[in-house]
Amino acid sequence: MKRHIAAAAALSSLAFLAAPSATATTATAADNPYERGPAPTTASIEAVRGPYAVSQTSVSSLAVTGFGGGTITYPTSTSDGTFGAVVISPGFTAYESSIAWLGPRLASQGFVVFTIDTLTTLDQPDSRGRQLLAALDYLTQRSSVRGRVDASRLGVMGHSMGGGGTLEAAKSRPSLKAAIPLTGWNTDKTWPEISTPTLVVGADGDTIAPVATHSEPFYETLPGSLDKAYLELNGATHFTPNSPDTTIAKYSISWLKRFIDDDTRYEQFLCPLPRPSLTIEEYRGTCPHGS
Repeated sequence: MKRHIAAAAALSSLAFLAAPSATATTATAADNPYERGPAPTTASIEAVRGPYAVSQTSVSSLAVTGFGGGTITYPTSTSDGTFGAVVISPGFTAYESSIAWLGPRLASQGFVVFTIDTLTTLDQPDSRGRQLLAALDYLTQRSSVRGRVDASRLGVMGHSMGGGGTLEAAKSRPSLKAAIPLTGWNTDKTWPEISTPTLVVGADGDTIAPVATHSEPFYETLPGSLDKAYLELNGATHFTPNSPDTTIAKYSISWLKRFIDDDTRYEQFLCPLPRPSLTIEEYRGTCPHGS
């Protein structure tokens, strides 16, 4: 303080003005040690790449058990500490390549992302659920990037039967922080056992897993007390999640940030509930979120 007083008036004023900002930053970091990256904007979560540079490492199916290998995409920065992680499964008859776009898209926002192949392309949802969990265990315990992952902050995603597997994984492992089934398919339509915050994504033009018999009952049977949401894409099909999609990315990032990182800066994109638009047919949810 004496140094500031002795300085020129202009420099003293600048130092004084800078102090509250530094204090606020410190307080924010203390309030949420899992917060990663700058304050979000609509433009930042809709962008093809987020604020983190990323790298990738391939995982051979021969080096793992319980799933079919895949690709880990992770932020290159080590200055922010560890990151939450997400494993993503493809759907029936599909390979990792069908959901590979989500790796860099999500990782560049501050997550370690593992897009996987399944043991066979014909594996059913219950098997895919077990494989998602096996991949999470590999990622946190054996992978070359395990030191970058916070094993207490994990989530699962998947497309089609991989989406059905996402629900199976969340049911089996309540400690998961977030689940996002993308145009999910499962013969089990009811999920009252799930306690993981879940964003169900359906498509209005889905003829393989129509929302009336899949995504909608999935959402409606989740516990009423759960932090949950239902996003129905407008002008979309069952295979929309297989290509880069801004709406899927925007709300997936927001959901993962809100519940894996407990980052309430992203609540603004989820509550109040998004309104129907050119890309959103319908959005339902429980607001405000309690977790």
